[in-house]
Amino acid sequence: MRSIAVCGVSAVALSALVAGTALADPRGLWLAQDGAKVRVRSCGEGLCGTLASPKSAVDPSTGRPWLDGHNPDPTKRRRPLAGVEILAMKPDGPGKWSGPLYNVDDGRTYPGHLLEIDRGTIRIEGCAAFICGGQNMRRID
Repeated sequence: MRSIAVCGVSAVALSALVAGTALADPRGLWLAQDGAKVRVRSCGEGLCGTLASPKSAVDPSTGRPWLDGHNPDPTKRRRPLAGVEILAMKPDGPGKWSGPLYNVDDGRTYPGHLLEIDRGTIRIEGCAAFICGGQNMRRID
């Protein structure tokens, strides 16, 4: 009888631990360190993120709204950066999502990850060749 009670308590503790692995809901509006805003939403089995607004309203080199000028597809180079999809992630373990990241600064797509840090923070990481980097983003909605 005693072993059943211990198993019951262990099962409750284990389920609380497993439930605690989901630290954040990555869906929402996030502020990047450079001031850009990224909207993350559900799409299919994963997450997609679009650039809600660039780091500033206008490109200082043109005085006009930012365009996707580095896109490898010439037909997309005149489209506004706001609304461009920059990530498409699939679940890759508790609190981790993996998939392509579009870098608006060079028009290339790199493998990357979205990591749930806590309820108010996610981290976006990407790698180009053997060089990796990332940044934390703060929830604003």
